[in-house]
Amino acid sequence: MTARPDAADAEDLDVEEVLALVNETAHDTGHPHAAPPPRSTDRAAGKSDAHHRATPWPEARAIAERAARSTARAARRAPVSVPLDAALGLTLAAPLTALTDLPSFDTSAMDGWAVAGPGPWDVRDEGVLAGHAEHRPLSDGEAVRIATGARIPPDTTAVLRSEHGRADAQGRLHATRDTKHGQDIRPRGQECRTGDQLLPVGTLVTPAVLGLAAAAGYDTLTAVPRPRAEVLVLGDELLTEGLPREGLIRDALGPMLPPWLRALGAEVIAVRPLGDDAEALHKAITGSDADLIVTTGGTAAGPVDHVHPTLRRIGAELLVDGVKVRPGHPMLLARVKENQHLVGLPGNPLAAVSGLLTLAEPVLRTLAARPAPEPYTLPLRDEVHGHPHDTRLIPVVLRGDSAAPLHYNGPAMLRGIAAADALAVVPPGGARSAQELELLDLPWASAGIGVCFT
Repeated sequence: MTARPDAADAEDLDVEEVLALVNETAHDTGHPHAAPPPRSTDRAAGKSDAHHRATPWPEARAIAERAARSTARAARRAPVSVPLDAALGLTLAAPLTALTDLPSFDTSAMDGWAVAGPGPWDVRDEGVLAGHAEHRPLSDGEAVRIATGARIPPDTTAVLRSEHGRADAQGRLHATRDTKHGQDIRPRGQECRTGDQLLPVGTLVTPAVLGLAAAAGYDTLTAVPRPRAEVLVLGDELLTEGLPREGLIRDALGPMLPPWLRALGAEVIAVRPLGDDAEALHKAITGSDADLIVTTGGTAAGPVDHVHPTLRRIGAELLVDGVKVRPGHPMLLARVKENQHLVGLPGNPLAAVSGLLTLAEPVLRTLAARPAPEPYTLPLRDEVHGHPHDTRLIPVVLRGDSAAPLHYNGPAMLRGIAAADALAVVPPGGARSAQELELLDLPWASAGIGVCFT
C-alpha cells in the first residue's frame, strides 16, 4: 500500500500514486462471488467457440479496471495544473490546502448594526458595506449600519439584526431582545486557518469543491489529467443526417458516444466515421495517440467485421473477447500498445451502452483516478425475464425505494435507455418482482459528477 503523502510531497505524485490513495478506502469493484479472473494470454486470434471464450460480466469489469491500472502505473502520467473553470470532474492530485484564513477578516453574518458595549446606542450617519476597507473603531455606546459580509469595525462587540432593533424619538438604537457578545459575527478563521488541509488527494472535483477552492484563494488546481479517448464509427450503412432511406440508417452512436464518454471523465479528441474500410480502420488505430480507442460495430465475424482481423494484424492482445451479458455480448477489450487500450462496442445502440458501462467505464474511471461508485441495490417493481446463462442489463427508472423496468430494451433500441435513471443487473435466469438487484447509475442521473460534459 502506498503511504499517504504529506502536503509538501503532493506535487511529486503521479497518477498511479493518486490512484493508490483513492483505492485505500475504495471498495472492491469485482463481484463478491466471482473468482479472481486470470489475465488473458490469448492473442487476437482467440478461440473458435465464441461463447466459451466470453468472459462473465463481473470478471470483464474487473479485467478492464486492472488493465487501466497497469497502464497508469506504466505511463506515470504527471498531474496537470488546471484553471478552476476547467477542473470540474477531475480528481485532485494534491491536497487542497487553505491559502488564507476563512473568513480572512471578522465579518458580519447579518444585515443590521455593528454595536459596541451595552445599549442604547448612538447611530453614526455613515454605513459599512461589503467590499470596503476597514472602518474606524467604534466607541462604547456607538452603532453603525452594516451589511452582510462587510468587515466588522474594530471594537465591535456584536451585530444587532435589523429586525431586532428600533429607534426612539431621539434616534437612539434599542435592542428588542438580549444581545450577546460576538452575536452574528463570523470571526476570522472560523472555517479554516491558512495551511489547513481542506480536502485530501483523490477528491473528485464537484461544483462545491470549485467554490471552496476559489474561497480558499486558488486560481488553478493540481489534478489528474483526463484520459484521452477517440471514437471510430464503423459501418457503410450509416447516415449523419436526414431520414433513413434505401437500406441506410441514421448513426445514433456518433452523436451519443462523445458526450457519454465525457460524462465518464474522458477528453474526446476525435470522432471519425470510417465506414467498413479495413485499411482505414488499421490506419486510424495505429495512428491514434488516445489512451482509449472506442470502435462501434464490426466486432462479430461477418464479412465486413474488421475489428478482430485488424487487431490480429497489429499484434494486439485481447484481454476480453466477448462478455456473457445481454445486450452487448460481442464487446471486446484489447491492449493495442503498452499504454493504450481499445474497447470494441457492438453496433446496436443499447448493446453499445452495455459495452460502455461494462468495459469503457472501468478503464476511464481508473485512468482518471476517480473513486469507484459504491454498489447499491433496490427491489424490482416487476418481474424481469433473464437470459438462461448470461447477465442481462435492462433500463430502469427509480421510483422511491424501488426500480421499475422499462420497455423498449432490445439491443437496437434507445427509447428505454433515453428515459432511464440506471441499468439493473439481472442475473442469469431472470429476477422476480421485489427481488433486490444491483444498479448501475447513468452518469447524469447519479450523485457524482454527471454534469461534466465539457
